[in-house]
Amino acid sequence: MKLRLPRIAIATTALLATLPVLAAGTPGAVPFDGTWKTQLGSIKFDSKPDVFALKDGMFHCGNCAPALSVPADGKDQKVTGHSYFDTVAVKVVDDHTVVMTDRLAGKTMYEMTFSVSADGGTLNEVMKDLSGAKVATWNQVSSRVGPGAPGSHAIAGSWKMDKMPGASDVGMVITYHQTEDGLQMRYNGVSYDARFDGKPVLTANDPGKTLVSLRRISEREIEETDTRGGQVSDVIRMTVSEDGKSMSVVDQNRANDMTMSWTMTRQP
Repeated sequence: MKLRLPRIAIATTALLATLPVLAAGTPGAVPFDGTWKTQLGSIKFDSKPDVFALKDGMFHCGNCAPALSVPADGKDQKVTGHSYFDTVAVKVVDDHTVVMTDRLAGKTMYEMTFSVSADGGTLNEVMKDLSGAKVATWNQVSSRVGPGAPGSHAIAGSWKMDKMPGASDVGMVITYHQTEDGLQMRYNGVSYDARFDGKPVLTANDPGKTLVSLRRISEREIEETDTRGGQVSDVIRMTVSEDGKSMSVVDQNRANDMTMSWTMTRQP
């Protein structure tokens, strides 16, 4: 399942108690069974730059899907077309800092703090994901690749993602249980139980109401397609290594025209 952030994420280990003895005794014998943790240093981005504008009291996110344009007055502003939030509040803290809060039906989903370096060349983003059972935190760093309009806030301009230097364990761990004809996933209170028949199933406890369909490419490779609001949002390929110790993941985010890849390692 693709979460709001790169799906490097995720889950509780409660399901481990139900895993087959075969998986515990012979890693890789049931390739996807187990708990996996993302290696931050392995994350690679291939995406268009983020484009922000903030001038004369208005904030605009040009490549948000769909685009956002709201007053930067710190108040909740109604927006449409987004699966995980229906209001956005943008607060200007100072000349280099902006805080954005996304809410869905009054509940806070995300809190993001954007801080621009003194020289204006680096954007540091700290995000809290409050949409799951536990709060997950992320730190993302981007470099400026384009200026903002004259007289704009420091956040204005184009930014290219460089790295993700920090994340909490809640957002780094996922548990899979491979059944005879499908796959079960557990992630921070969110879960699915889908078969390898391409038929979509609703993800439990997911505020965005993601539908997941699975296709088994080979013994060690699975393709997951996520759909929200009737549109494909992500196509994800997961491949377990021959020794069963690592899993490579490639996520094509259709909504944001972005591809991310990373490596997960099997946990004891």
